[in-house]
Amino acid sequence: MSSAHETREMHDTLFLFGATGDLAQRYLFPSLLRLLGDGLLPEDFKVRALALSPHDTAKFHDILRPRLEQAMPQARQEDINDLLRRIDYRSVDLRNAESVAEAVKDLVDRRCVSYLAIPPGLYISTCEGLALGGALAAPHRLMLEKPIGSDSASAEEILQTIGKWIDEDRVFRLDHYLGKAAVQNLMALRFGNTLLEAVWNRNYIESVHIMVAESDGVDGRDSYYSRSGALRDMVQSHILQLLCLVAMEPPASLEADRIRDEKVKVLRALRPFDARHAAKDSVRGRYTAGTINDQPVQAYQPPEGSEAETFVGVTAHIDNWRWAGVPFHMVTGKRLPERTTRIEVNLKPVTHWLFERPTRHHASANRLTFQLQPQENIQLGLMSSLAGPEWGALELQPLELELSVPTGLHRRIAYERLFLDAFNGNHALFVRDDEVRAAWAWIDSISDAWKASEQAMEPYAAGSWGPRDAAHFLPGDIVAEARAEDGDAP
Repeated sequence: MSSAHETREMHDTLFLFGATGDLAQRYLFPSLLRLLGDGLLPEDFKVRALALSPHDTAKFHDILRPRLEQAMPQARQEDINDLLRRIDYRSVDLRNAESVAEAVKDLVDRRCVSYLAIPPGLYISTCEGLALGGALAAPHRLMLEKPIGSDSASAEEILQTIGKWIDEDRVFRLDHYLGKAAVQNLMALRFGNTLLEAVWNRNYIESVHIMVAESDGVDGRDSYYSRSGALRDMVQSHILQLLCLVAMEPPASLEADRIRDEKVKVLRALRPFDARHAAKDSVRGRYTAGTINDQPVQAYQPPEGSEAETFVGVTAHIDNWRWAGVPFHMVTGKRLPERTTRIEVNLKPVTHWLFERPTRHHASANRLTFQLQPQENIQLGLMSSLAGPEWGALELQPLELELSVPTGLHRRIAYERLFLDAFNGNHALFVRDDEVRAAWAWIDSISDAWKASEQAMEPYAAGSWGPRDAAHFLPGDIVAEARAEDGDAP
């Protein structure tokens, strides 16, 4: 096992596998550029970029430079030159362990972090090569992109096999949502404010909606998406992580494993799906041709035999004392009208209504909305007196209080924070192995219930808010918007 001293020491060498891929070029290298420009990386920091393409270092620099300039137009040329100076490139066959070992063994006398921005099907062969080359021995670390497998069985194979070569305390499994400042702020809001924590339970909360909507389609990810679908791509990772942060008990401390202990408890308390309730508690769909932002878009046409859905609505039940009886409605979809991530907490109505009911407005229960993207803000829906000449003081209407995050704050993008934490050995924003197992167990129960009940794939037009049966899972204002546009239901 690695020592506590090794765990805290900042690492100075990055092996970046999948260096020619879209993730690395659009997000990972720009994140490193910004960290370097801010002086947050070691003086002797080095990057070895690895991929199958038969480039040399000079050719790779020629490819990467315009991508950096496009992603970071405000970056100084001297910073770009400094980053490129630190990067060398090696062509490597990730299915060949000896090829991987040969590509890394000359740097293993440094403190290395291996980042696998590659398909999970290549994790085992790549890690075998890293182990052969000495890059998984202490104090070296390993960063793995989600997903870890495609179901419980494949995830277990990856966890067990990689676990033979590297200790769990040196593995950093990424879900980039956890690196977003707005997501981290959920814990601060919950546990740093008496006002929220006092009502954060089944006695006051009636329901919770979690929505991750995307206006983009499957374009460019057809091969991966035809095997995964929205359930395995988004619900298993991003949405379940948001659910854990909303529903977890207060950790004993902010130490990484204390936080992750509480997240695992939530995942293990999720009620498994069964075929009898699948139709009531879930909906799945696939987008057809439609219009988004006045532009026509084509239907998603997966390969023959693919069961991939592009829209999922799921109601989760957490069987514990805090949340018994509170439904958590989770929804995600592609080709929806806008890109937005939000959490809506609906409180129960007041127990006794004292006021006159206005003719224009109905008494609304309080609603707390966390908008996570594209902008970050918090809205609190209250009832307020109209107190105007046309209305009596006892006639109320809904009032939205909005708290916006100041735009001048310096907020790091997700991968910058995750890189720094991995280089410094902080696990708090990374997923532990038992989290992976518990999440896949629940997701597999949904897939099994769909198969057993022969759950239909419902069509929805691109640019709409999903299938007609999706209204139950969507936040209330989205439902109202969809009905106003459609004349009935989404």
